Amino acid sequence: MFSTEELDKIRRQGVQWREKNADRKERKASYKTLSQIPVEAVYTPEHLEGVDFDADVGLPGEFPYLRGVHPGGYRDRLWTMRMFAGFGLPEETNERFRFLLQNGQTGLSTAFDMPTLYGYDTDDPRAAGEFGKCGVAVSSLADMETLFEGIPLGQVTTSMTINSPAAIIWAMYIVVAEKQGVPLEQIGGTLQNDILKEYLAQNEYIFPPEPSLRLVVDTIEFATRHMPRWNPISISGYHIREAGSNAVQELAFTLADGFEYVRRCIERGIAVDDFAPRLSFFFNAHNDFFEEIAKYRAARRIWAREMRDTFGAKNERSCWMRFHAQTSGATLTAQQPENNVVRVGLQALAAVLGGCQSLHTNGKDEAWALPSEQAALQALRTQQIIAHETGVTDTVDPLGGSYFLESLTREVEAGANDYFRRIEDVGGVVPALESGFFQREIAEAAYIYQREEDRKERITVGVNDYVTDEELGIPLLRVDREGEARQIENLNRIRRTRDNHQVAIRLRELEQAARGSENLMPPLLEAVRAYATLGEMMGVFRDVFGEYQPGWGF
Repeated sequence: MFSTEELDKIRRQGVQWREKNADRKERKASYKTLSQIPVEAVYTPEHLEGVDFDADVGLPGEFPYLRGVHPGGYRDRLWTMRMFAGFGLPEETNERFRFLLQNGQTGLSTAFDMPTLYGYDTDDPRAAGEFGKCGVAVSSLADMETLFEGIPLGQVTTSMTINSPAAIIWAMYIVVAEKQGVPLEQIGGTLQNDILKEYLAQNEYIFPPEPSLRLVVDTIEFATRHMPRWNPISISGYHIREAGSNAVQELAFTLADGFEYVRRCIERGIAVDDFAPRLSFFFNAHNDFFEEIAKYRAARRIWAREMRDTFGAKNERSCWMRFHAQTSGATLTAQQPENNVVRVGLQALAAVLGGCQSLHTNGKDEAWALPSEQAALQALRTQQIIAHETGVTDTVDPLGGSYFLESLTREVEAGANDYFRRIEDVGGVVPALESGFFQREIAEAAYIYQREEDRKERITVGVNDYVTDEELGIPLLRVDREGEARQIENLNRIRRTRDNHQVAIRLRELEQAARGSENLMPPLLEAVRAYATLGEMMGVFRDVFGEYQPGWGF
């Protein structure tokens, strides 16, 4: 980007500057990002030596999409403001959905409780005591109908954070939309459905990797054929980061998972340009402001190049990395929770400057409980202030060209490429997760982070410095314990009033399909329409596929 003569002059100036300021005493012994990338005192064009503007940077909306997938960025359309919500009873969560939509939210995001995430009905003995603690309970189509009652699913897009039971929960949502009269091709939203990251980080897997991957490819194939407005998977780095990884690991492991899904779909016989435009991503927005922005920019460039050069994509939309971001729950502190408002604001700003397509901002109280109505509204207002009061949406990629940011983007990308090589050396994504490679790398990064905190090499305000003894002074949401009894009563009523002979037929058909090789979405839809429960359908899969027990250990 600069001539050899100009770079030589800049280098000489840099040497003179460093010599002139050699006696400075810095605050810390070393400066580095959370990914341990060294940070220099100043950056100049010499840090960008070898960068080809057309091939490596480009303009917004043009390959390699470093600066964004849309030429107009937020000048044309703001990101979708999608607040995560779900607690206890479906009717209570429906009220929260309506409240958020009335206050300017532009998309829904559904959190499910732990029994639902593990594929159990609310009254299963293994679900005892977990009702509603981290999201809404959905055991049958009736719950899904209540959850979205009065919400026009042809107009609102919905994101659903569900993985092992994703195909079943999605089938329930589809049937609710059908009952509203919404054609398949008009239903819009996103299914998380990223099972690989469960083995890597979050551990909400149920079946072994191969049948789990089959279910994921089934959903992608079904969406490709019938639901052009639906994103059948949100390939997620968020939970990898929450488990303790650094930014480079989050980027590398997420994209490695994404490439594995692409390979599996191609092996199924689906043309890459038919399904790739509907793949989406989900990243964390952590505390290291510039490293987070660099991570998002590097992700777009890596994905675009791999899709074009490795997988032969011809459609430019196949090369677009569209991503949702969520501010980091792991950085929220129970101590001095009001400080979390500032953390969330800065993390959200990084996601916006990095070009996210949708964003969730955490409530200040989430280190203690599910967000209260007041905290959720404040988190939504944070996004609206960034969108309308800061001016950061007025130009596309406003930090593009920063010597520091462009250099850091290259460093983050180089670190990710090194991990891709190491994963291939292990044999690929599935052998790497089965051997514990990913888990060991994340554990090591988490150890380094905690060691730096313990030594006060990194400061968390209110936790390891600037500590006070003040008591918690914010209202917390309490899940209604009586709600569990009402939920079980509703579930038992469904079992009594449905056509149980028809349910038995549909479950047998589902078992036969699971033992074969056909796409499982059609028989799942039929079982859902008959009001088979989540636990019953997952029970069929458990019998056919078995349950996964990892063989690795540290």
